[in-house]
Amino acid sequence: MYQELEYYLRELNPEQAFSSISEERKNTLAELAGYIRDKVNGNQEIRLTFICTHNSRRSHISQIWAQVAADYYKIKNVKCYSGGTEVTAFNPRSVKAMQRAGFTITTSDNSNNPTYNVSYAPEAKTIQAWSKKYDDVLNPAKEFAAIMTCGDADEKCPFVTGADFRIPLPYLDPKIADDTPEEVSTYDERVAQIAIEMFYLFSII
Repeated sequence: MYQELEYYLRELNPEQAFSSISEERKNTLAELAGYIRDKVNGNQEIRLTFICTHNSRRSHISQIWAQVAADYYKIKNVKCYSGGTEVTAFNPRSVKAMQRAGFTITTSDNSNNPTYNVSYAPEAKTIQAWSKKYDDVLNPAKEFAAIMTCGDADEKCPFVTGADFRIPLPYLDPKIADDTPEEVSTYDERVAQIAIEMFYLFSII
């Protein structure tokens, strides 16, 4: 990992922070871990698609941290994706929050929905992040887990075509603090919460 990200994780100390996860959420994460474990035992590719309404904040943050956690715990054949029920953009506030955590994120795209290149280690494949619908052609069409990171998407998508597993794992939208004095701290708190839970998920595989 890049030095800044390693420093962030040392300070966060996800494994020590596992105790901050509620039992209810641990049970949900254990269900998802069971799905992943079955794929591992069957020597199958593990496809995880994180879904929220706009694919702008929580789903991207979850996708990126899940990929990092899978690599950290050396769980092979994990490919993480994200999508929404609508297309908007990977929100710049989320991008900045992930940069503060130590990710290297760049773009040369000036469109309304830019593609960001997210990197966390010199040897790791760069993650391309942009807003897309969950059934985008570049997302898996079958045999994937649909992880619903917001309640609105969960309600709008009671059935996700092609998914062989579906589970709600909602996070409070940091958007509630946009343009307030609490904006930075709220985004940083959500980034940290998702990091801790994704590390917990892969630690119990």
